[in-house]
Amino acid sequence: MAYSTSNPPAMLQDRVGGGPTVWMYDDADAATVVRVDGYITNAADLGMKVGDLVIQMDSVAGAVAHQYVVMTINSNGSADLSDGTAISVTNTD
Repeated sequence: MAYSTSNPPAMLQDRVGGGPTVWMYDDADAATVVRVDGYITNAADLGMKVGDLVIQMDSVAGAVAHQYVVMTINSNGSADLSDGTAISVTNTD
């Protein structure tokens, strides 16, 4: 699946005290696809900045899947995200 500007990451929390903005991206694309340089094509238009956090929600499984850091905003306005960290959730009770 490809990124669509009609389903962009949503801002959850704007920069507080100079910290990063937190974004939520709800999509079923694999982390290996989302982290590719240029996947989020309209990052600059959205207001993403280097150092912002992007949390990817897997819309199929209904669980948080990965967290990324915006590494670069490219000259064309797209973003390069970090490789990401998988977030696992358990409930043993």
